[in-house]
Amino acid sequence: MATLSLRLMLSLFSLILIISLLVLAINKKIYHRVLTKSFPPPLPPGPKPWPVFGCLFEMIKNKPAYKWIHKIMFEMNTDIACIRLGHVHVITVTSPELACEILKTQDSIFLSRPLSMVADICSNGYLSVILSPYGDQWKKMKKILVSSLISPTRHAWITSKISEEANHTVRYIFNQCRYSATGGTVMNVRSIAKHYSASVIKSMIFSKRFFRTGTEDRGAPSAEDDEHLNAIFTILAYIHSFSISDFLPWIRIFDLDGHGKIVRESLTIVRKYHDPEINKRILSWENGLKSKEVDFLDVLLMLKDENGKPMLTIEETEALIMDLMIATMDNPSNAVEWTLAEMINEPELLVRAREELDSVVGKERLVEVSDLPKLNYIKACVREAFRLHPIAPFNAPHASTKDTTVGGYFIPKGSHIFLSRLGIGRNPHVWEEPLTFKPERHLKNQTSEVVLNDSELNLFSFGIGRRGCPCVTIGSMMTTLMLARLLQGFTWTIPSDVSKIELTESKNDLFLEKPLLSYVKPRLQTNIYLEG
Repeated sequence: MATLSLRLMLSLFSLILIISLLVLAINKKIYHRVLTKSFPPPLPPGPKPWPVFGCLFEMIKNKPAYKWIHKIMFEMNTDIACIRLGHVHVITVTSPELACEILKTQDSIFLSRPLSMVADICSNGYLSVILSPYGDQWKKMKKILVSSLISPTRHAWITSKISEEANHTVRYIFNQCRYSATGGTVMNVRSIAKHYSASVIKSMIFSKRFFRTGTEDRGAPSAEDDEHLNAIFTILAYIHSFSISDFLPWIRIFDLDGHGKIVRESLTIVRKYHDPEINKRILSWENGLKSKEVDFLDVLLMLKDENGKPMLTIEETEALIMDLMIATMDNPSNAVEWTLAEMINEPELLVRAREELDSVVGKERLVEVSDLPKLNYIKACVREAFRLHPIAPFNAPHASTKDTTVGGYFIPKGSHIFLSRLGIGRNPHVWEEPLTFKPERHLKNQTSEVVLNDSELNLFSFGIGRRGCPCVTIGSMMTTLMLARLLQGFTWTIPSDVSKIELTESKNDLFLEKPLLSYVKPRLQTNIYLEG
């Protein structure tokens, strides 16, 4: 009987011990959840914000904002920062590893775009792809862009348009030289590169290079085309320009920094040229004057849903055309200008590039798109320009759709994420001599074709992920072919009245402070330029 009681007591003690351990484990788990929920990881380091306004006063005082932000990150020795502007947590990143965590590992969380006054204006109320937040409208327009406009089945057509405009540009430069008394002339490379980029996309959309026939000056762009081009580049300058209205939406009506007014005026100029083309095309289809799609505008107007009704409204068509314009004009032209400027100052780079062109292509014909896979040094030069001289300080911003952590730091839902093209491309932990133009760095251990985009984000050319530039193929082809044609077809030297090309960035953006002017002379037989 005593033995039975002892066994019973031992069993009861064991049961109590097991239950106690289980309760302790459950309580520990609950305590851990409560603790981590109550005390999340810290925000990334950043300046102390003021109530309500955050660091807006400092941002306004220290223009341009991108220089102020990079200065803060440098002084705090951090690759990720949190700067509160108004009610918004602005997260800036200069590390390739953290950028990959955002655009690859957590792409679904950062798939959206923040709301922005300028983006709203330019996209007809977020009807487009590039500037719109994640949602059904974005999905619809992204599908149309990828499957109906820039699909692989249109590759040959897109290639032909780019080659055609490169031919026109080379012929234009040749004519300027041919009618010069010395056989050469000083030319504005920025103007050439910008109008080439503009002509490519106008030809794809509207089947025309100029909105008015070129002047009699041997095919130069018209005043109308200059006006359209300048308006597009003004819009590009303000798309992600840290407007006060984006961080204090309740004062948007006052447009305190004037960004809204500037962009609306520029958009009015753009539509002065776009709208008549769209309206004429609609009438042509309605009156039976057209029966075949020949460009992007035809494709967009003729898209039908399952009920046979137009898939796009006129407003959606306008917004998608604007997307195509802003996606293809600035990056290629900026890269060509900076690359040529760097190479003119270092003539041995020009020699090496021409040796590659003469070896791969020769001097009996102009370089074509089909030659580009073999022109690794030319592409290394372009890639280096994208690294060292990006078109903008930051990529198009992303918005976090829920609370998360990046690099061990807390990122609140609704944060605006800016990946620094400057900080990533010039990161001294990634690149040796980060401020030196060295194309050969992209040829080290190279066993395959050089590509302009970087999946590991050691440089930021077109981006990656579902929000990467949808026109990466077009942009890469436009940039590389134009540079190759300029280097193959002409010699480029420093004008006689200057000692070197000043490689100084503009005070308010990353363009060359002054447009590149270079003395140019043809280096091929005359018939090559006229047949192209």
